[in-house]
Amino acid sequence: MTGKQKLELTWIGKDKRPKLEARILLEDGGRSYHAGRRVSEGDVFDNRLIFGDNLLALKALEAEFAGKVKCVFIDPPYNTGSAFTHYDDGLEHSIWLGLMRDRLEIIRRLLSDDGSLWITIDDNEAHYLKVLCDEVFGRTNFVANAVWQKKFSPQANSEWLSDSHDHVLIYAKSKSTWRPRLLPRTEESDSRYSNPDNDPRGVWTSGDFTISLTGGQRGAQYAKTGFSENIYEITTPSGRKLLPTKGRCWAASPRRFEELRSDNRIWFGEKGNNVPRIKRFLSEVQDGIVAMTVWLRSEVGDNQDAKREVAKFNSDEIFSTPKPERLIERVLNLATNPGDLVLDSFAGSGTTGAVAHKMGRRWIMVELGEHCHTHIIPRLKKVIDGEDPGGISKAVNWKGGGGFRYYRLAPSLIVNDRWGNPIINPEYNAAMLAEALAKLEGFTYAPSETLWWQHGHSSEQDFIFVTTQSLSAGQLQALADEVGDGRSLLICCSAFRGVTAQQALERWPNLTLKKIPKMILARCEWGQDDYSLNVANLPLAKPQPLAQPSPKGKGRKAADTPDLFGDDEEQA
Repeated sequence: MTGKQKLELTWIGKDKRPKLEARILLEDGGRSYHAGRRVSEGDVFDNRLIFGDNLLALKALEAEFAGKVKCVFIDPPYNTGSAFTHYDDGLEHSIWLGLMRDRLEIIRRLLSDDGSLWITIDDNEAHYLKVLCDEVFGRTNFVANAVWQKKFSPQANSEWLSDSHDHVLIYAKSKSTWRPRLLPRTEESDSRYSNPDNDPRGVWTSGDFTISLTGGQRGAQYAKTGFSENIYEITTPSGRKLLPTKGRCWAASPRRFEELRSDNRIWFGEKGNNVPRIKRFLSEVQDGIVAMTVWLRSEVGDNQDAKREVAKFNSDEIFSTPKPERLIERVLNLATNPGDLVLDSFAGSGTTGAVAHKMGRRWIMVELGEHCHTHIIPRLKKVIDGEDPGGISKAVNWKGGGGFRYYRLAPSLIVNDRWGNPIINPEYNAAMLAEALAKLEGFTYAPSETLWWQHGHSSEQDFIFVTTQSLSAGQLQALADEVGDGRSLLICCSAFRGVTAQQALERWPNLTLKKIPKMILARCEWGQDDYSLNVANLPLAKPQPLAQPSPKGKGRKAADTPDLFGDDEEQA
């Protein structure tokens, strides 16, 4: 394989990509929830809980949050290899990879330049997912594969080995600039420091005073010359003479060693007879601890801890695969600072949002399952009310506060009428339609309070106007006059009459005319509400219905159907 060749993961249907509809989000104030009082100045009330398909939700978030998410934690459904009885394992595996790829591509666009992605996954797909993430994020942006001990006791009924761990795949948006934060120091880590010689600089611990002589530039030089300045004889206070062990050398030159020894930074043991070690004072070490890639249950909790935490919010339906709060705390400590935005598009039982809330991070969660209402909302309410003493609450001194806004995905913008003609969904009112078309056209929806024709903007001088009316030449002239020179207006209307498209372009250069719904018909997969990653729930493909003749012939609408989007009056 040459340096220019790229290793890629292939699967059935890899080239198929969904044409996602960028839907708007509708807030349900009855399900949103906020604390009755402000507990601290850091309270966040604008967190988002979104109910709906998570791929569509990610697409809905893209325009507003691209480049703004500091940390994405996802715990996707694991592909267990037993989801289908009517498909072979290869196709099931392919479906899972395709659905993951589609989500990862949007997640990458949502991440800030200093953002990172953390994925929990088991052995069934971990290594395929690693290669897939290499493709999406770039192999150079792979940070680590942390191993989380999720179980304590072996399972006696295991056919092969008892599965006791999951993987946490970690990717940076840009590894060259991203750095993890240090973990907070713990009483256990500080307990390793003592002061057996009553050093006035305080407690300390000792570290190895030898380093490798075989690796790196030092090793290459030694292999070439057979000489190293750091190989010399040290005499201990007891008179014992020592040389470094084979393959190693002292960590400092003779001159530097004498400086350290004079400064009482070399420790030979209480009797002065041990191999020298260097003293490291607690007052001089960094404020935190570098994280390792093995995460023990004693540090971050396990499955049983997680189930106990979730049972406090719904003891009737214990969530099957929750993650412990300390595990998410570990991720957020490494990846974020207070105030940063955290996203979890597989919210499950809501652990990510609960932990982010307690840690003072802003959060967005997405969940399609009904446990969004049976588990997540009750859990968040208790967190906000300060009535959740479990998880990390005591560790972070959580007292409650803040809130969240509940959203659901709007229905598909385009539906077919009873004769099969595409029309604007009747569930959309004027404001919803304006917001939806603004999003689809790349505009920020922001209706002006003074100018009726400004429904949104893409810049300070570029605006959008949406109407289901058919506009006359006189109305277009009036709009062109109001827009004036130096500004531009995209008009989305049902039709325009009295001029051709070419005439309109020449007559009103500050206007751009597009016809609803023709302008967007080929853009998306309309009416698709479920891109579920739970492959066990994917239905078999439905047979295509035979085309039915139109009651009017040639596909026209019936006379009693309003022709809001017909071609009758447009001369273009």
